[in-house]
Amino acid sequence: MSATGTAQSGTTTARAARRSGAQRKLLAFASLILLVAGFSIASPNFFQLSNIMAILQAASVNGVLAVGVTLIIITGGIDLSIGTLMTFCAVMTGVVLTWGGMPLPLGIAAALATGACCGLVSGTLVAKAKIPPFIATLGMMLILKGLSLIVTGTKPIYFNDTPSFTLIAQGSLIGAVVPAFPVPNGVLVLFVVAAAVAWILGRTVLGRYTFALGSNEEAARLSGVNTDGWKIAIYALAGGIVGIGGLLIASRLNSAQPALGLGYELEAIAAVVIGGTSLSGGRGTVLGTLIGALIMAVLTNGLRVMSVAPEWQTVVTGIIIIVAVYGDQLRRGAAR
Repeated sequence: MSATGTAQSGTTTARAARRSGAQRKLLAFASLILLVAGFSIASPNFFQLSNIMAILQAASVNGVLAVGVTLIIITGGIDLSIGTLMTFCAVMTGVVLTWGGMPLPLGIAAALATGACCGLVSGTLVAKAKIPPFIATLGMMLILKGLSLIVTGTKPIYFNDTPSFTLIAQGSLIGAVVPAFPVPNGVLVLFVVAAAVAWILGRTVLGRYTFALGSNEEAARLSGVNTDGWKIAIYALAGGIVGIGGLLIASRLNSAQPALGLGYELEAIAAVVIGGTSLSGGRGTVLGTLIGALIMAVLTNGLRVMSVAPEWQTVVTGIIIIVAVYGDQLRRGAAR
């Protein structure tokens, strides 16, 4: 094939990929609208301002985790430790603020640094030790769960001595200006994080290498890219983002609950896949992840409003994960 033909083929493939991505986001958005409409018809309590704010508040934590793990999944990896890492970051914030009596900025820095350092360790295990991401992050999940319980002595750490801490997630800057729309600060944090990561993916070298690692890591390595270094950086960045999730959940609960965290990683991964990011790597968008996180929050809230038993809510979540992954498999098969 001539160079011109190759270039045309590459352009055609890129256009097809963009069309496919747009279709996936459109399908996810249509699903979100249908869910909202269905629950609104089924229960008059669903489409009320207070409940909509509760949905957005719930989506903020899962959404931040999902945005973080989106980076890793685009590289073709996975991170099962984000739920317990979120908890460990919240615990370390409690250690600094409550036990150490330090000012709020240091508590925030502790959460971000803890997340980034743990992500750095996971990335090193994957990139340098060549441990499969599933196994490396499963091990980290158990380690972090144990450390959270050990550090706290299995007891929650409360932030009663730092009253301003709850404003991180529960306050409302928008509500102070427009009282009719008390959008929680946690939602603003989610959108800021999402916008920042979308910019990184679309405008920076790190973003380009994130997609390159997921598309063809060996080709990137042969092109002179330090694939191990960039992979470690991506895991560290994702860990720092999970640290923000730890701040949000601790602020919402006004405490660091050491036994919390397990299960959050599954909902976050489900949100990523529902949003159109491929588990095989190389494709994904932050916008799609946000839509996926909102779908998960709407579904959970809607089932609760309709008084569906919690165990059945778990069953539905599991079914959604299976369907989402199966849909990803079908999309990959059609793309071949």
